[in-house]
Formats: sequence, C-alpha cells, structure tokens
Amino acid sequence: MKINLDDNGHHLRFAPLTLSRPLGNLRMGIYTNDERWKRLLPDCEVGFITEPYLQAKFPSLENAVRVNAQILPNEELAASLFALEEGFSLYHGSTFIAANGQGETKIQYVGTPPIVLEHRWDLFQKNDAAIELDFFLITEDRSSEKLSKTNTLIGPKELLFIEAGAKVEACTLNTTHGPIYIGQGAEIMEGSMIRGSFALCEEAVVKMGAKIYGATTIGPHCRVGGEVSNVVFFAFSNKGHDGFLGNSILGEWCNLGADTNSSNLKNNYSRVLSYDYDTKELRASDLQFMGLCMGDHSKSAINTMFNTATVIGFAVNVFSDAFPPKHLPSFTWLNGKEQHVYELPKAIQAAKAMMERRHVEYTQADQIIFEHLSKIRP
Repeated sequence: MKINLDDNGHHLRFAPLTLSRPLGNLRMGIYTNDERWKRLLPDCEVGFITEPYLQAKFPSLENAVRVNAQILPNEELAASLFALEEGFSLYHGSTFIAANGQGETKIQYVGTPPIVLEHRWDLFQKNDAAIELDFFLITEDRSSEKLSKTNTLIGPKELLFIEAGAKVEACTLNTTHGPIYIGQGAEIMEGSMIRGSFALCEEAVVKMGAKIYGATTIGPHCRVGGEVSNVVFFAFSNKGHDGFLGNSILGEWCNLGADTNSSNLKNNYSRVLSYDYDTKELRASDLQFMGLCMGDHSKSAINTMFNTATVIGFAVNVFSDAFPPKHLPSFTWLNGKEQHVYELPKAIQAAKAMMERRHVEYTQADQIIFEHLSKIRP
C-alpha cells in the first residue's frame, strides 16, 4: 500500500517546525507520523504532499492514497484506511481523513477518535495522549528488559518499558501518571527523576540529576539535562545543562547553551500571544502555558532568557543578556539587541559541523532547504 501524507495547505500553521519538513514528519509521542503509519501498516510506502522546496527530501508517491497529515492514526483507523476502496473518501465527522482516487463517495469512520493536530502547540498539548498511543503500539506482545535494582520505581511496572541496550541506574521513575518508554541504546544517567508520561527514543541521553515531568518526548540522539516539563524534542538536539524548559517544542539540530531558561507563564496569568506565520503577527491562543518553539539548526548562548511563547525560526543564533524578541525570523544572528543576517555559508558550515559529529550526511536536499529559507527568511 502507498499513501501520501498531505499538508492540506496548513504548512505555515505549524512553522517554524515545518519550515524544514512536511506536517507528516512532525514528531510527538514516540514516532514521527510517517513512522507511525509504517508501524501500523506493514509494507506501507509513505510519501508527502508538501511545499515544492521540501519535495527533494520528502518526495511524493504516484498512485497513492491521500491522507490528512494532521491525523495521528490508531489501529482501528489504519484498518479502515487499508480497506478504503478506490473512489471513496474517509471522514470523522467533518474532518477529512483520507481519499482513495478522487474520493467522490464519502464514508464515516466510526472507531476510536484519532488525535488531530490543529495548531503548532498541539504537539505538546496532546503529547500525553500520543505517548500513550505509541507506548501500547510499540510494546504490544513484547517483554521489557528488567529494571536494575539500583533504581526506584513508583507506580505500575507494566507502564515501564525498557528496550535492549538501554542503561538506567540509580534513578527514580514514576509511572503513576503515565507510561515511561526507554528506547534502544538510550541512557538515563544516575540521580535523574522521571515522571510519566515520558518517551526517550533510541540513543538519546538524559544527563545526571535531571528533573523531567510528563508529558515529555526526547527524540533520537538528543541530550537533555536540567528541568524539563511537557516538552517535545525532535532529534539530534541538545539541552545538556541546567535551566528550565516547559511547554515547548525544539526541532532538530538545536542547541541550548548552559542555563538557558524559557518562561512558560505570563506574570499576570493571562492567555498567551504567539507568532503566527500565516498572518505574520502575534495571535491570541487559548493557552495559559506556552514556552519556546525553536526551528531546526537554531542555537542559544549560555544564560539566554526566552520570554513566554517565544518563536525562533530556522538557523537562528541568539546571544543576548536580555529577553530576545518574541519572534526571530530564520537566518537571524542576534547579538545583544542587534539583529544581523546569519549568512548562508556560515549557517551551512555550522550545520555540517554539527551533523558530522553525529555521523549524519548533509545532502543536496538539505542544501535546497537552506538556500530557499535563506532567501525568504520566514
């Protein structure tokens, strides 16, 4: 079976995270959404309908079922999609799910309601449900590695799953409020305190003495320390030192300097305003808690302070002893209060250096993305 995960024209709604990837490649829970579909539909090929400059890295497939990329599938929905005949489209109420061919005939999905992403901040708002969905999907009919006796487990042991090769010693793990998943080759260093729901993906590391609250996802190859609450790290990003980060999302290849902190609550307890890439203005949300959202390849220096609901674009460097603006466009170099353009060759040089350290190739498809975003600087 072949499917294309379609942005449905909502590409900018999830920026800056989608400046460098389609909606269907966003991570929450344990998986990216394309990984989740492949898990649910074995032998399924997944393509993407997205912005032209992204298609070299995320190509579409011919003769594929078109699927709403904002939908996080469960087993029932995947079965319904697999059975969807040509000429039919699948809806859940008024929400479009999928179309096989032209999809002239509409039918209703009547199973367990799927998770639907409506806004960028849904990635941390709905991460609790996504972790639970993925935890039972990945652990079904499997046995966890044993937890070392140097650790303390609070809560149901069946809500803890440790993959082969993972290391956990002298830590406190609490599954009372949700599952804890520790991926293959991952490590939680001694003295850390973890409260579910929590997902630590393959080869990721929690540094010594970290305090992590649910619902938090630490994606593959990330390094995370300090205090973290309800945060989604995509992959290959670092928050290796002390400092607080809450109700936040970090893309790939980000690095937060030591003692970087982000406010996630306004002093007057009012609803937050956050930058909207569609209108290019701050827009009101219905949330009281919202921290940092940082696009791929962005960095902060030591002792950086981010204000509530700050949005940082792609390839941004922040060096400031004061709160930066609530939105910094892509390819910005902020030194104190002075904003300069982060020159493309220097941004590429830094990206290549970081990627080489993790043995990941910088490709021609990456080059196309860098060049496009450097011209428009969203």
